[in-house]
Amino acid sequence: MTETTLQQIENFLNAWADLMWSTPLVVLLVGGGLFFMIRSRMQPYRYFGHAIALLRGKYSDPNDPGHIPHSQALSTALSGTIGLGNIAGVAIAISIGGPGAVFWMWVTAIVGVATKFYTASLAVMFRGHDSLGALRGGPMYVIMEGMGKRWYPLAALFAVACLIGALPLFQANQFIQLLRDSVAIPAGLASNEQHFAFDFFASLTLAVLVTIVIAGRIERIGRLTVRLVPTMVILYLGMTSVILYTYLADIPAVLWLIVSDAFTGEAAAGGSVGAVIMIGVRRGAFSNEAGIGTESLAHGAAKTQEPIREGIVAMVGPVIDTLVVCTCTALIILLTGVWQADSGLAGVTMTARAIEQVFPVTGIYLLLIMVGMLSFSTMVSMWFYGVKCAGFLFGAEIEHYYTPVYISLIVVGAVVSMDIVNGLILAAYATMAIPTMISTLVLAPKVNAAAKKYFTELRANK
Repeated sequence: MTETTLQQIENFLNAWADLMWSTPLVVLLVGGGLFFMIRSRMQPYRYFGHAIALLRGKYSDPNDPGHIPHSQALSTALSGTIGLGNIAGVAIAISIGGPGAVFWMWVTAIVGVATKFYTASLAVMFRGHDSLGALRGGPMYVIMEGMGKRWYPLAALFAVACLIGALPLFQANQFIQLLRDSVAIPAGLASNEQHFAFDFFASLTLAVLVTIVIAGRIERIGRLTVRLVPTMVILYLGMTSVILYTYLADIPAVLWLIVSDAFTGEAAAGGSVGAVIMIGVRRGAFSNEAGIGTESLAHGAAKTQEPIREGIVAMVGPVIDTLVVCTCTALIILLTGVWQADSGLAGVTMTARAIEQVFPVTGIYLLLIMVGMLSFSTMVSMWFYGVKCAGFLFGAEIEHYYTPVYISLIVVGAVVSMDIVNGLILAAYATMAIPTMISTLVLAPKVNAAAKKYFTELRANK
């Protein structure tokens, strides 16, 4: 494939992503989240304590329908959202949209709490059965079971987009890039010009490890992620705490920069507030996936008969994912000043340079461990999303054919251009949001009725 052809593909995919992530979709995601906040009278926001009790298993019944406990459903969903979008994605948002983009990422998280409550509740409320009779959840089943079979094209649109959006291209690309920069090039195993062989064998090893985990299906994925996700978050919080202490005096100025730039757009490419909002919302949605629908596939596998319980558990996702982890990345980049020091830095490399400012010897290896766990956990979760969509579209009997394609793309993703990968995945995520938000808005009254009954009973029991 010639360089001209690759450039044409890159331009097409980025144009597609820009078209999909235009004002109507931003209004659908943010406006939809605001609608859910108002329609629920913000009642779910008062029950984060109850979410912790559910995650601890206080209300769990092993005989309930489903496949994994609440804690594993949340950790699986988080492993799909706490990924390189929280490290590379935030860096991309700041490099293009300036510090103000972080503010709009926070906005998507706050309204995303309400969106997650509705989408996850519906994922359990309207579970369906695949062609082999297994109980499944996710937006395509919500549409078919909640809205009727005549809405199959909308369900199929989500499933097709998810097949693309769940591909491991972005995760593999950024992890192998960091591994190459931090290990292979210093050790003489690769150079900036010649690194195909290293990328190939490193990604092949990663593909084998992913295969071992996904062989155990959702049950093994749940057991893995419930251990990995807390470890990742604690490690990242520890690194960030040291950096915050180092730049303690600069924190108020950086926080004000985030807020002020959100409404001026001075640091954004193009210098407009609209550009800042678009970039922040796009990256925020890519980070926490509120309204996108992929996480509903994990929450729909939870062992429960109470849809509202899983909705309450799902609310924790945007808080951890965006308000905590993404904010950590943003503060690391902004406090160290690397976003201004070298305009050529982008993605995970920018975050790596920022961490090296405080941890000059060990920083890159700490980040490498973090990114390795993030990439790995995200890839195993995304495989589950993709294979279930393949089963919905083509039949559960042949969904296993998706697995070798998925594994092979871990290798492909490591050697293709990040710009191509970025455009493809962002466009697919935008496409998934359309059927997810439409079905959630249509079926919101069902959630409201169930929530009123559940919260009334909960208060009465207390």
